[in-house]
Amino acid sequence: MSDVLRVLWTIVPQTAPQPWLPCSRCHNSRAFRSSDKFRINANGKRLDAWLIYNCTACGNTWNRPLLERRTVNGISPEFLAQLQANDPETARRLAFDLGGLRTKAQKVETFPQALVQKTLMSGSAQTAGRLEIDFAVPVAVSLRLDRLLAGELGLSRSRLQHLQNQGRLTLSPPRKGKLRNPPVDGMRMLIDLSQMSEAAAIAAAGVHG
Repeated sequence: MSDVLRVLWTIVPQTAPQPWLPCSRCHNSRAFRSSDKFRINANGKRLDAWLIYNCTACGNTWNRPLLERRTVNGISPEFLAQLQANDPETARRLAFDLGGLRTKAQKVETFPQALVQKTLMSGSAQTAGRLEIDFAVPVAVSLRLDRLLAGELGLSRSRLQHLQNQGRLTLSPPRKGKLRNPPVDGMRMLIDLSQMSEAAAIAAAGVHG
């Protein structure tokens, strides 16, 4: 019988990044949040599309460009249908596109808060000698991996780093920065629980939190 406890963690960030922009109504720089609504304008065979943001202080709007003077034939029919329907999943995905947002605003505020949904894949917390966690990250998060693990597993960040230095905590694929970086979709982590006095508690936390 395998002593590996396999768990899937789905990381769901709670607050989308917010660009700071000059607000014409506030006469000051303010944070703007996504309204999850799109605006589309057609001019002949060309389209412009925006994701609408609102000032968090006064509600004034800012239209974040998504498509500019694009021909209809050059746009995916599926994406166009999502824009026209104000598809909430599409709006959420674009609102969390930090890289794209940073091309439109000099300052973008990020929020580390995230929910962790844990699904047992195989094994038992009572007999686990190793904890294997697969990460599903549907949209990018800004929460550092070591902070996430510390909160979910009850291990200090220094202890996590020590385990990694000993080779008892490994990440696949290896990434520059490792524990200091946010988790990414498809990442896998393995922790050797042998010779750890709190092994049962860590294994249980890996499944139930």
